[in-house]
Amino acid sequence: MRCFLVITTILATLFMPTIIPAAPSPADMPDEKVSIIIEVEGDPEKHKEYLEAYYPYVDVVATYDKLFNGIALQGDPGDMARMDSLDFIKAIHPVSKYEAIYQSSEETETSNSVIPASINDTDYTGEGVKVGIIDTGIDYNHPDLSANFVDGYDLVDLDDDPMETIASQGMPTLHGTHVAGIIAADGKIKGVAPDADIYAYRALGPGGMGTSVQVIAALEQAVEDGMDVINLSLGNSVNGPDYPTSIAVNRAVNLGVAVVIANGNSGPKNWTVGSPATAAKAMSVGASTMPQKVPYLYEPAEDVSIGLTTMLGSPAWTLEKDYPIVQLTDQLHDAHGKIVLIQRGKIPFYEKAKKAQEIGAVAAVIYNNEEGYFQGSVENDQAPLTIPVAAISKEAGEWIMEQSKVDPLYLESIYKETMEGVAGFSSRGPVAVNWDIKPDVIAPGANILSTVPGGYKELQGTSMAAPHVTGAIALLKEAHPNWSVEQITGALKTTAQPIQDDHGTLFEPIVQGMGQIQPELAVNTETIIYEPLLSFGKINDYKETNKLALTIENTSNHEQRYSFEFPKKEKGISWNLPQTFTLKKNEQKTIPVELSVVTQQLKDGIHEGWLKLNQGEEVFHLPYLFVSKQADNPKAMGFQFLLKPFSDDTYLYQLYLTEQVKQVNVNLYNPDTLLYEREFLEIEDPKAGMNEGNIKKQDIGEPGIYKALITLELENGTYDSYETEIQID
Repeated sequence: MRCFLVITTILATLFMPTIIPAAPSPADMPDEKVSIIIEVEGDPEKHKEYLEAYYPYVDVVATYDKLFNGIALQGDPGDMARMDSLDFIKAIHPVSKYEAIYQSSEETETSNSVIPASINDTDYTGEGVKVGIIDTGIDYNHPDLSANFVDGYDLVDLDDDPMETIASQGMPTLHGTHVAGIIAADGKIKGVAPDADIYAYRALGPGGMGTSVQVIAALEQAVEDGMDVINLSLGNSVNGPDYPTSIAVNRAVNLGVAVVIANGNSGPKNWTVGSPATAAKAMSVGASTMPQKVPYLYEPAEDVSIGLTTMLGSPAWTLEKDYPIVQLTDQLHDAHGKIVLIQRGKIPFYEKAKKAQEIGAVAAVIYNNEEGYFQGSVENDQAPLTIPVAAISKEAGEWIMEQSKVDPLYLESIYKETMEGVAGFSSRGPVAVNWDIKPDVIAPGANILSTVPGGYKELQGTSMAAPHVTGAIALLKEAHPNWSVEQITGALKTTAQPIQDDHGTLFEPIVQGMGQIQPELAVNTETIIYEPLLSFGKINDYKETNKLALTIENTSNHEQRYSFEFPKKEKGISWNLPQTFTLKKNEQKTIPVELSVVTQQLKDGIHEGWLKLNQGEEVFHLPYLFVSKQADNPKAMGFQFLLKPFSDDTYLYQLYLTEQVKQVNVNLYNPDTLLYEREFLEIEDPKAGMNEGNIKKQDIGEPGIYKALITLELENGTYDSYETEIQID
């Protein structure tokens, strides 16, 4: 699992489709206690009694039975290893440790900084509302957070100290502290809900890493502690509704707790929202961008503009004239007066940019090695860079390379004032399998200034967008303490404002959900639409009619009349909507919304748009979506491969499938030459959902880093595939 910043070094760890590092073998483990959480079959309390009777040298720290069945344990690694044969143990999840890379914590406010409190246009401050933050821990000694911090728990070390990881413990973290500041900072920086009570649940350890079971255990602890709202700025790459963390989130909401989750930073492609933001009952959040001044590289002869994303830890991009641009190679020894172009690869961004600086470059530009946007970090407190470093797309980098083949290419730096929009990195929906629209809403997620250990920092990502929504829920909870979770989240969705692109067209529903949250309108709304994001699912037949029940509540003390605007007629699509209806004061009513589709008259794939519901002068935009026959959704994802905890001869693998397939093969390739190495794995009788199994050490072949090509034979006889990288130790 991962915590959600492709956008920053930490967030990249948080939203990762990577392989969890192998756990140490018993022979390599020191003679100190380790902390683990195990999943069990049956009643955890009975298993606790058994362990206390027959394994007295292992401490049973906690049991979990609300959101999943689990037991938290501490003990000597050798003793833990002997428990692996117990038949009621479903899975053992290791706590991974990493070497420290210090993150700077100086103040980095810029003219484009967004202050979290700016979205609070209400008279409320979140007073008396309990907010649980499941993350990397919190620096509760920070002067902007100490007054609001109440309590918490560490699910990594299994103790009562949810402090952020410090350098002596491994790779230090700052993510949870930044998230906490967005929600409830009350000092130099003001959060959205500065009087809310903060509870910290550290589920992600050194380097922002953790396991699904730690997140689920943290969720259960937060529910047990009576949280009103829980924030999870974390996620993984599995775009399915039935991943264990998604199921746990739905159960937490059923128990009366609002759960807000970052949508992910893997945009702008569709199907990139990952679990647990895929949970049907989660308040999943995408990232919007506020108006700001953005640098571009510009080539006037071809009229080409290339957007720049300044890297974390880089000086601001402030170049004022044109410069030649050259590629960084081993043969380049002098770059004075030039911008250096660098391809993204295995060498850290800082090291590459440092080399460009040392040979005299005025700036460095790093282009992606895969499709999509990215934002990296060049932070280094000991030797910070003095030249600006920015990220660009793979397409832009290849264009520059092509243009530079014959004559030197000169590029100007220009600056554009942007409109409010959706961040390119923000993950898109829909969710495979159930075809839900995600995100539910969007909130500011770019250039957010907030607290970090020792100071303040500007970060961006959906990790920063989610806590804006969490803070807004705290405001609504204070304003309406008797409202249910469904009323509070329904009010935020109902009053969200869909935003438009540069051409005046609404961004698609799977990009923005209901739109940008508006707390003041939500607090004072006279209408709540429950589950207003309308997913009609996948339609396979020649002609099919699907009906949804839409529940609307009039929260005012007077009668209100509503009417649908009939959508523009489209070939193959017809609607049956109630033209007008009336709700008495404080009345709630469920109305049918019916869609008929003739698939032969439509293209295969996603179809989405907006229905308009009018109430007086107010217009509510309701996003809808259906899939005609088949879509281009990923069929396999989330491949993980790691050494089985407390074992030195058995490995575990996991692969999530979004549909039934005939066969799965995993083949390994040399990552440099892309030459075929060997067949690694064949999954027999694969099933839709999670596929898991063991591989013996003698069967995995030579150690090393490989490209893994996962090939699926689909039910219709066609093939699909995707690539990832694995490391065999």
